This record gives sequence, structure tokens and C-alpha cells, in this order.
Amino acid sequence: MSPKQKRLLTRIIVAVVIFFAIIIVEEAGLLRAAFGSPGDVYAEFALFLIPYLIAGYDVIASAFRNLFRGHALDEDFLMTVATFGAFALVLFPHTEPHMAEGAAVMLFFQVGELFQSYAVDKSRKSIADMMDIAPEFANVMEEGKLKQVDPFELAPDDEFIVMPGERIPLDGVILTGDSQIDTAALTGESVPRTARPGDEVISGCVNLTGKLTVRATKPFEDSTVSRILELVENAAEKKARTENFITRFARVYTPIVVGVAAVLAIVPPLLFGGDWADWVLRGLTFLVVSCPCALVISVPLSFFGGIGGASRLGILVKGSNYLEALGSTEVVVFDKTGTLTDGTFAVTELACAPGVTEAELVATAAAAEA
Repeated sequence: MSPKQKRLLTRIIVAVVIFFAIIIVEEAGLLRAAFGSPGDVYAEFALFLIPYLIAGYDVIASAFRNLFRGHALDEDFLMTVATFGAFALVLFPHTEPHMAEGAAVMLFFQVGELFQSYAVDKSRKSIADMMDIAPEFANVMEEGKLKQVDPFELAPDDEFIVMPGERIPLDGVILTGDSQIDTAALTGESVPRTARPGDEVISGCVNLTGKLTVRATKPFEDSTVSRILELVENAAEKKARTENFITRFARVYTPIVVGVAAVLAIVPPLLFGGDWADWVLRGLTFLVVSCPCALVISVPLSFFGGIGGASRLGILVKGSNYLEALGSTEVVVFDKTGTLTDGTFAVTELACAPGVTEAELVATAAAAEA
């Protein structure tokens, strides 16, 4: 967990402990015994404010901050309005108090925010781990000495040297040297490839055995590894159709929900003589139940989590739209050993022709292989 997440978790734990302590005190009748009626209600109001503010002060601050910036109708605003309303019902003495529900809603909301933040960070870390295929330097020979330079400084036709164990920094053609190249990170091929003078090599692969002198054929920004990293970094920006719909839906749906909740809370008492406390409670209940934040958050988060989870397994997904397309995939064709198998085969059954023993069959097969 990040320090910020740890602080939020600590706040939630403290708020939950205080919350249940207040519940126990209230259920035991200690507040009524100490403050009488209706003093116990106001004491309960003050006590429940403590876990509410400990858990949700940043949500409230964000709601007011966005309000002054013209971005009021987000999940922080909706949670703040609903929980404020739950506490405000204390102004109607003949109604059942709802301070506990207001504090509980904020606690549950913050728990959800913590899980969301943790999931996003895990996905980001998985994607960042995939960034390790990027070479940090390139070796060039200057005045008879080997010098490490930034791969961005090299241009096409520049020569660079790749020592055993180093990643190839740019796409190029081998001038001198023989080696084995590990291309697993980019191609999935488990067997190292033999590389000789005249062969093309791609950036991001690992030189295993021999020293190579390579002539660059592309600048670093156009190299294979750069294009792959760009795809992964921008994967979250390539939205699936579902995500695009949810974004458009939320922009229209959220103002409608807030408006209907306001009408539900105000119009019946004003025009039809309804009970204010009853209809305010109904409006707030409608606001909380209709809040689309779970839908709006969960859809992009599920795609982002999928991209991050795939990255953790070494699978590069170019965007949410490609991830969504996999949902309708019926047939997948693989053509590489190392993708589905490790290239190690074993005999599972011997089927001999009439008159041929198993020993003769194995001997013949071994001779044919040799």
C-alpha cells in the first residue's frame, strides 16, 4: 500500500472503532441516562459526527472544492449531500434520527474508495513492471573508449555495441559478432535466436552470449520497444464502447437524479402539505440509491484492472477496446512453441504394427530421430 492508502486505512479503522463504540453506548441507554430526552439525540448527533468527519473530511472538502470549480455533480458531491441530509434530520425532532446511517454511508464509501485505489495501484505497478523492457543506455565507442549514452541520442546509421546480458537499445543490423538473442519479452519465443552479421535485431531483446556491434536503422522513438511502451502507457485512453457509453450516460443521468431528488424532497411538502421530514428522507434515500458512482467507477476500473492483470502475466493489451473484443472471441490460433507449451515432449503411448515389439519401435524411432 502507498502511504496515502495506509493513512486512509488507519482513518477508516479508527472511525469504525469509534462508530461501534457509539452504537454500544447508545444501545445501552447511557446517552438517555446522561442527557435525558431529547438531549440524547443531540449528544448522538455530536458523537456520530466524530467518525463521520474522521472518515470523510476529504470527501467533503473535495465536494466543496469541485463545487466552486463548476464540477459539482460527482460522487463526492452526491455522498456529501446525502450524508448531510441524514444528519440534518435531527432538526425534525418527531422523526427517527439517522445520524448512524449518515456516518455508515460515508464509511462504506471510503472503504470502496480504498479498494478502488488499491486495485488501480496494483494495475499501475503491473504495467510499470512491463516498462522494464526499455533499455536505459546504449554503448558507443568514442576515442577508443566505451561510453554509455541515452538511446535517444543515437540516430539511424549510428553504430553501438551490445555486451552479453544487456538489452538491445535500438532496432538495427548486426555488423560484427555472433550471439544468442532472447526475444521472449517481445515475441514470446522461449528458444533463444542465433544472431550473426547481417541479421536484423529489435530493441528490448536481451543479448545473451557474445559481443555485438550493431548499426541502428531507426531512431529510438520509432523503435519496437518504444512503440510497445507507448501502446501500454496509452492503453487506458483507448476506451471500449461500454466505457464511452457509461461516460455519456453519467453526464446526463447525474443531473437528472439530483433534480428528481430535490423535487421529491421539496414539492410534496410545499404543494400538497406533506411532512417535511418524511419527504426529505425520501429525497435523500432516492439520491443515495440512484447514485451512479458505482456504475461509473466500476466499468472503467474493470477494464483498467484487466489491462494491469494481463501486464502482470506478461501480456500486452493495447486498450480497453481490444480487451472488450476478446469477450466475443470464439477461436484463438497459436503458432509458437513457448506460448502454449515449453517445447519439451514426452511419449505417452506406443502403437505398434502387427509383429513389431515396443522395443523395436522405440529403437527405429530413435534411429530415425538421430
